[in-house]
Amino acid sequence: MSLSVLSVFVPTFLLVSLTPGMCMTLAMVLGMTHGVRRTLWMMLGELAGVGLVAVAAGAGVAALMLRQPGLFAVLKWVGGAYLVYLGVMMWRSRGRMAVPETLDGQVTAGRRELVAQGFVTAVANPKGWAFFVALLPPFLDASRALEGQLTGLVAIILAIEFLALVTYATGGQTLRHLLGRSRNVRLLNRIAGTLMVGVGAWLALG
Repeated sequence: MSLSVLSVFVPTFLLVSLTPGMCMTLAMVLGMTHGVRRTLWMMLGELAGVGLVAVAAGAGVAALMLRQPGLFAVLKWVGGAYLVYLGVMMWRSRGRMAVPETLDGQVTAGRRELVAQGFVTAVANPKGWAFFVALLPPFLDASRALEGQLTGLVAIILAIEFLALVTYATGGQTLRHLLGRSRNVRLLNRIAGTLMVGVGAWLALG
């Protein structure tokens, strides 16, 4: 991969990753309610989903997937409804995703649940598929082997995406600490719940 390609691709995707979106908002919410370390499980699922979409886009599969609106409709509504449900429960300071009244309490959301949230949020968004269909082809050289180029670009994408997710999760965790000092846990849950409902609605209706 040439330096000229990297000099354009890296800043482009860095800007896109740092722009607030569904996955970044989810990372911030979980950073608020679970902390950065536990949010890494959500990031694992999100990165797996992003990697899958990017590879599919580079291989031309994404163009076919975009012609199946019924499949995306099911993923969008099921995933969105679940996230909205979690958001409502968090807003009411109930459920496994909410911050306990005592900040030192244990959050019981399982690792698989967190991984699944990240994966579904990344894969169920048609705009993500369309973005990769538009972004990747211009950076692929038809005269060279596709596998090596795609592997390099996807590795860069995942590295940048991970850094952006950690940044947002750290911001959420900082907000948790600030609110935690004033023991205003209910407000924290309501902020997190409202954002989660927004992510779910965005996924279902976007």
